[in-house]
Amino acid sequence: MPEPSIKDHARESRTLTHRAIISALIVVILLGTLILRLTHLQITNHDHFTTLSHENRVKLVPLPPTRGLIYDRNGVILAQNLPTHSLEITPEQVKDIDQTLAGLAQIITITEDDLNRFQRLRKQKRRFDSIPIKVHLNEKDVARFAVNRHHFPGVDIQARLLRDYPQGVATAHVVGYVARINERELKTIDTSNYAGTSHIGKTGLEKTYEDILHGKVGMRQVEVNALGRVIRILENQPPVPGKDIHLHIDAQLQAITTKAFGDKNGAAVAINPNTGGILALVSKPGYDPNLFVEGISSTAYNALQQSDDNPLFDRALRGQYPPGSTAKPFIGLAGLETNTITFNKKKFCPGFFQLPKHEHKYRDWKKHGHGLTDMEKSIEQSCDVYYYNLAHEMGIDKMSSFLSQFGFGEKTMIDLTGELPGLLPSREWKRRRRNIAWYPGETVIMGIGQGYFLTTPLQLANATATLASKGIHRTPQIVKFITHTSQSEGEIPPQTEPRQIPVIKQKNWDDMTFAMSQVVQGIRGTARNIRTKEYLIAAKTGTAQVFTVKQDEEYDEETVSEKMRDHALFIAFAPIKNPQIAVAVIVEHGGHGGSVAAPIARTIMDHYLLNDSTDKAQEQQ
Repeated sequence: MPEPSIKDHARESRTLTHRAIISALIVVILLGTLILRLTHLQITNHDHFTTLSHENRVKLVPLPPTRGLIYDRNGVILAQNLPTHSLEITPEQVKDIDQTLAGLAQIITITEDDLNRFQRLRKQKRRFDSIPIKVHLNEKDVARFAVNRHHFPGVDIQARLLRDYPQGVATAHVVGYVARINERELKTIDTSNYAGTSHIGKTGLEKTYEDILHGKVGMRQVEVNALGRVIRILENQPPVPGKDIHLHIDAQLQAITTKAFGDKNGAAVAINPNTGGILALVSKPGYDPNLFVEGISSTAYNALQQSDDNPLFDRALRGQYPPGSTAKPFIGLAGLETNTITFNKKKFCPGFFQLPKHEHKYRDWKKHGHGLTDMEKSIEQSCDVYYYNLAHEMGIDKMSSFLSQFGFGEKTMIDLTGELPGLLPSREWKRRRRNIAWYPGETVIMGIGQGYFLTTPLQLANATATLASKGIHRTPQIVKFITHTSQSEGEIPPQTEPRQIPVIKQKNWDDMTFAMSQVVQGIRGTARNIRTKEYLIAAKTGTAQVFTVKQDEEYDEETVSEKMRDHALFIAFAPIKNPQIAVAVIVEHGGHGGSVAAPIARTIMDHYLLNDSTDKAQEQQ
């Protein structure tokens, strides 16, 4: 039997001591590390983590401002904000977007356009932004979702104000529309002022006056719990609503003018020559701006884009047409003011004009001519040969220089975007653009408003207003005044000072006005069919060729396709003694200005001049 071993108590004691020391060192090191970490967290980085904690508890919520309203001259609303409900998804709070969308489609109708818009906005927005999947929810949709809301975390119904255009098609090109902010616009706008705002002006007044209509964003500081729900409001800085703008435009006149075109397309502009205020600005056909607010469907947009009538094109500001015979009063006045001709001097019209030593015949609209013709007769009966002669004698330089004073060939600088300048040809223009000389024949046809000469309906109306006011050229203005809820009086927008065209002889302007009055009041006036006993009208009819007729051919309207027929034009101002309105009308492929465009102008002038003033006062009130 082995002997029992003797324990080495000293050795065991040393081993135990070593282990205790090592354990103590480990504990000390760990405690030291913990103390260092706590020191780092609670002392060194105290401010940083306090801020993070605060931000987890406190959120800044942007408060979008209410967009300003747009009114016509009588207080009729042209653009307003209507309350609506939209179904919105916050992506970071949804585990499976596709499954959520499929579930929502079971209780609410969600179209392909809704899904496409949602996916497009999802790429533009941040994950914590609320993105609409369905707008304009009706009461049944709201009720259905409310019952099933607990199945859809991260999805909620939001009440928002949505832009609405009550006048629709009639004011589409003037007022324009708002739509969702795109990526290109995000790079140019002040993103801090558009926090919480999803829409911006795209066209018309909505775009031109965006800064005024939008307002300033507000901010709300709220305390939230761990789930992100608001517990209480800590601080509230209310937004500043956008200002309201009031127009010179008459909404009723706008609608009446649009209706007066019937099934024809074109443009009409009416101006108050005493102020430059635009009373009507019509481009037909138009479109419904409400389609664009929440995103137009691809089907509807393609239909607008591919339409032969081109309803998205603003003919009043961007349509460039030959002025035709409506240019004759301005060219005739140029002849009088430059002493090229006198008012009573007669020229013989055999039905054609020929340049010296040239065989080409520039024909008159009247085959056998007008015989002996003076300035009055040339305007009343629209004799072409008289103006072929006058343009040739005056020359392109004098003619172009004088017409430029009426604003032809340049933008009117109206307070709308997208305006085109038209074209007032000159010797310098042709050399600069085409690097070739100016030919005498080009001067001749410019005498009847043809050739390179192009004008917009707005330009033509503004030039007519300048003629009516005896040479006072004003910048046309859409907005009359601007108001704010905190202001008791309206603010008039900045305006350009009127410019006086040099008047060589006042009698020349009076004689031209008399000649234009004979277009309506004269026995053989080309617009005698719109004569009225209520007021006197000074006017000029016009016809602009769409294509050139060969020398050996005659223009036959009956055999020409509608798209190739002449444009019908008409300018007028009334009453003659104290003009209150100047009008320009262009009817595309309408034929004769006196029979097609003139009645539209008469409708415009009747409504504005003959409407009972008490009715206007009641509308304004």
